Amino acid sequence: MAFVTPELTPERLQWLGEHLDKAREVQPDDREEVEPGKLWHLTERDGFIEDVLKIRTKTVSRAFLLLNPTQRKYSSSCTKRNVVLKARQVGITTYIAARFFTQTITQGGILSMQVTQSRESAEDIFRIVRRFWENLPENLRKGYLRTSHRNARQMVFPDIDSEYCLSSAGENAGRGRTIQNLHCSEVSRWGREGGEALVSLRSAVVPAGEIVLESTANGAGGLFYEEWQRADDTGYQRHFFPWWLDPAYAVDPGANFPPLTEDEFTEEEKILAGLHGLKPEQIAWRRKQWASLRGLAVQEFAEDAISCFLASGECVFDLPMVQRALGGLTEPLEIRDNGRELIWLPVIAGREYVIGADPAGGGIDGDYSCAEIIDRDLGTQCAEYHGHCPPQEFARRLVELGKEYNTALLAVERNNHGAAVLAWLRIEGYPEVYQQNNVDGWLTSAVSRPAMIANLGSVLALEPGLFRSEILLNELRTFVRFANGNTGAAAGTHDDCVIALAIAWAVRKEEAGRVRKPPPEFSSLP
Repeated sequence: MAFVTPELTPERLQWLGEHLDKAREVQPDDREEVEPGKLWHLTERDGFIEDVLKIRTKTVSRAFLLLNPTQRKYSSSCTKRNVVLKARQVGITTYIAARFFTQTITQGGILSMQVTQSRESAEDIFRIVRRFWENLPENLRKGYLRTSHRNARQMVFPDIDSEYCLSSAGENAGRGRTIQNLHCSEVSRWGREGGEALVSLRSAVVPAGEIVLESTANGAGGLFYEEWQRADDTGYQRHFFPWWLDPAYAVDPGANFPPLTEDEFTEEEKILAGLHGLKPEQIAWRRKQWASLRGLAVQEFAEDAISCFLASGECVFDLPMVQRALGGLTEPLEIRDNGRELIWLPVIAGREYVIGADPAGGGIDGDYSCAEIIDRDLGTQCAEYHGHCPPQEFARRLVELGKEYNTALLAVERNNHGAAVLAWLRIEGYPEVYQQNNVDGWLTSAVSRPAMIANLGSVLALEPGLFRSEILLNELRTFVRFANGNTGAAAGTHDDCVIALAIAWAVRKEEAGRVRKPPPEFSSLP
């Protein structure tokens, strides 16, 4: 049964504004799965977009905006707070512009704001929005949806008190405004002022408003990388859209590019095709792009949410080994404390363990407190704690983990906040605290730091399968050597897990061959 588009009248637009996310009674026949077991449902908003709004395509000057697989997936899973990592030109920017434009003209009192990395890109996007309006029926453009102010980056609808505008991140965008819809585009390229601009924009959005932070990757660091990594803490829904969701990314066989068969796939291509059902035409397109873009291809046309972030600076650790370890990851056997504590290998009676701990101050905007538990004999990563907590709470968690893992040897970095954690450990009465020269804790210094990092790098090169944490491996990818020779986390990233595990391995190496005395009983915990 075909759906007949009702005549667009002010009353119809008002009705639509009240039912934007309602599923249409008549659904299209070509609905696909947007995730396993879940079919895409056409909403009234998306139906209006497909029936009314027009865009310029690569082949046609004006055509209706028929949603592609990427746009349908986003529509089905978006929330009020979203962070979108995407391959280049998969249609997300256009869809969000259409989504917000639809709400702007169907609900009164709406300010939709789109913020980009530069004035030029803002004007490019606004041409899309202006085309939406120019192709509406003339009676609406001259009546209900007339504009009192319309320029290269602003469109005001006085009769419904709504506005759609665009700005660049460096123009104090949103300051003093009340925003219902906020789309921040290509956040990874906002520059040095981007962080301050984003704070200002977020504070201007009403509590029930919709926010979208969207970008291609641009290095393992910076504002967008940090937003993507911290999504669980900030309550944002992650969306990842790889290049193969766009049907246009395929090569038609011809004289310049002969047909490709599956027998000619490389091992990497076979794995990729097997995992995602890619056809030879798509693999051929991939070969062409990878040959022309070389190292930047994985950034511009993302295939996963890890490798697309290229580290700035020289990575200290062996990236192919990091990738191998990432490819062999398994799910934790147990997840505790809302994902802060992960267990891969439960304790085994009679075995000995070492815990490396890197404390932080506890604020939600700073570094994380991290503990890495390894088997003293095998070196295998068994468990991990990674979260924000004050020194007293972190000390208590360390005692709990230490007690669980056969009174593990607990090596806490005593620099900075470590002194407070060690003090609380003494109050708790934990009996197995690592000491250097009869002083509690591990001292990370200009002498010990290079050695412990080099030791961890050797372990990764020889036994990547010992590493089980995705957070840790992502930190290894962004642990770089700077121009002055120092090492550390790339801008906007963290190295808490790296340091904690490096301490555990350094202590394991130092303790090798030393017979451990049975630890005394302690009862500070119930």
